[in-house]
Amino acid sequence: MRLPFPKFSKSYHIRDYRFNLIILVMALSVIGVLAVGSAKAVNQPKQMFGVALGLIIMVIVSLIDYVWIADFYWLIYIFSVVILGAVLLIGDNVNGATRWIDLGFTTFQPSELAKILLIIFFAKFISEHIDDINDAATLVKYAVLCGVPLFLIVVEPNLSTTICTTLVLCLLIYVGGLSYRFIGTVILILVPTAVIFLSIVVQPNQIILKDYQQARILAFLEPEKYASDEGYQQKNSVMAIGSGQLTGKGLNNNTTTSVKNGNFILEPQTDFIFAIIGEELGFMGSCIVIALLLLIVIQCILIGTRSQNLTGKIISCGIGGLIGIQSFINIGVATQLLPNTGVPLPFVSYGLTSLVSLYIGIGLVLNVGLQPKKYQ
Repeated sequence: MRLPFPKFSKSYHIRDYRFNLIILVMALSVIGVLAVGSAKAVNQPKQMFGVALGLIIMVIVSLIDYVWIADFYWLIYIFSVVILGAVLLIGDNVNGATRWIDLGFTTFQPSELAKILLIIFFAKFISEHIDDINDAATLVKYAVLCGVPLFLIVVEPNLSTTICTTLVLCLLIYVGGLSYRFIGTVILILVPTAVIFLSIVVQPNQIILKDYQQARILAFLEPEKYASDEGYQQKNSVMAIGSGQLTGKGLNNNTTTSVKNGNFILEPQTDFIFAIIGEELGFMGSCIVIALLLLIVIQCILIGTRSQNLTGKIISCGIGGLIGIQSFINIGVATQLLPNTGVPLPFVSYGLTSLVSLYIGIGLVLNVGLQPKKYQ
């Protein structure tokens, strides 16, 4: 069965539609709606709306030729920079950070959408430079183009999103064919640099990081010393996950010692949503969430490896990498494996911009899967 579409689309075989990926995403989103409702009931209707809106946009995007979209890559890059710059000019300042733009009916976080847009841009950019990807001039150009949006994100300030986006951008150029010799050289430079950086930022009166950022690193290195202040939420998160045992306490429970009912975690519906899952759905529920995330990442990578061109491969692997990196950071923070930093758990944490943006990303991956691979 084929359906005709406008010039920006193609005729696709319905049998090529990756319904297994959609089922995985929807299953995770349903768990997210339930967890958000249990953490903070007032946010559940908005999360449900976000899932419905995201699903509609995902289907629409999946039917638009990603090659056609990627042809506008410079406009996409400029738009990304503009919205990131706009949030610094007209965004709302909340607790010393300017990350959101008030649209009246909801708030919009440009950095979440920018991550998807930058994947599209750099996928096309790398494809255009496939023959000289390891040349110094190309690498410098890539670094400069990465540096502009990353700078706009870090000055919000939003260090966690900056780190996450940086890792994704590094993944993109690796998938694009960056030589292992260059990667090895970079690692040899970065490892001692990171050690020096860490030794500096933990010192009193350092000027590199803001005070709260330094405190979070110190709390990670010395959790017992900071257990009553900076390490308080992570400590409670670990206790909550452990208290869920095998099957959990159940969603919407009224236990007074629960992290949500006792206000032991400030925003359980966002950065620490995995603590809610661990406490209320237990070890089994936590494993199901992790398995769903892993399967989504694997599906994105598999679709990318079968793409008709390098652009599609980088887009699919980039979206999969973004979901994997964000999941690792979010769960790592909730389980105290990483310093406390705010990154949403894909398709689970509350947040319309993040949710809809990820659905756009999945829509792109689905379109890559719809396009037949060209054999040389």
